[in-house]
Amino acid sequence: MKILIIGKGYIGNRCKEAWGDEAIFSDCHVETKHDALDEIRKHQPDAVLNAAGVRGVPNVDWCEEHQLQTIQGNTVMPLLLAQACQEAGVYMLHMGSGCIFYGESPHEDNAWKEDDFGNPRPVYSRTKWAADLALSTLPNIGIGRIRMPIDWKPSAGNLIDKLAAFPKVIDVENSVTIVDDMIDVFYQMMEKKAEGIFHVTNPGTMKHKELLGLYKEMVDPTHSCQWISNDDLVQQGLAKKGRSNNFLRNDRLAEYGIQMPAVQESLKKTMEKYKEAKKIQVREE
Repeated sequence: MKILIIGKGYIGNRCKEAWGDEAIFSDCHVETKHDALDEIRKHQPDAVLNAAGVRGVPNVDWCEEHQLQTIQGNTVMPLLLAQACQEAGVYMLHMGSGCIFYGESPHEDNAWKEDDFGNPRPVYSRTKWAADLALSTLPNIGIGRIRMPIDWKPSAGNLIDKLAAFPKVIDVENSVTIVDDMIDVFYQMMEKKAEGIFHVTNPGTMKHKELLGLYKEMVDPTHSCQWISNDDLVQQGLAKKGRSNNFLRNDRLAEYGIQMPAVQESLKKTMEKYKEAKKIQVREE
């Protein structure tokens, strides 16, 4: 399978590393349908992965004051790319976000399903939800929503590195995505041309204390932080808006025979690999 990856960020790079010669990066900045169509015709891929998007620097609070740039990157660009893929007859997998849901769902288990309507609050989440609404109406397009990626490879986009660097951390429970498992699922989705919305999250949930407890046990015994509430995050000026916390069900993957291992099972394996990667990083420094 030949995969054209749009977006050279954290997730795009991790997918390229895993898929090797089967994947190729696009060097094009998509501003029109014709930009995307030219890239597709040039590379003749079997599938296109849209891993591009605007998240803001240093975090999503940036999006609150840069609405148009955020809309352009997270809503307009994916639609232009989708137009090109539809015209070329090429399957497109769009990387979505589970951050479009806030709080408990209306279901008995409090978990959000793929076909539930989002209730986003921040600009970033609204732009991601807007793309989902439009793209999910089209054939030959899949949307893989991820949540709080956890990876063995140290990176600024890795939840392990993010939480370990904060002096103050909120202890909340969430669905999460183990990156190695996500890479495998994305490949299968493109291979099988899975259509519609999918939650690419590991079954089960994880608390921040659980993750940092494992980090302290296996990686850095000296690690410490102050635990605060989600409300404190905004009240203490650490964020402009409260963060999304939710549980997601990934029921639809099973329709295509795709499974993800339970989060606790993958989390420990990932932290073991992360520990070794950190050792190598320290030696190289």
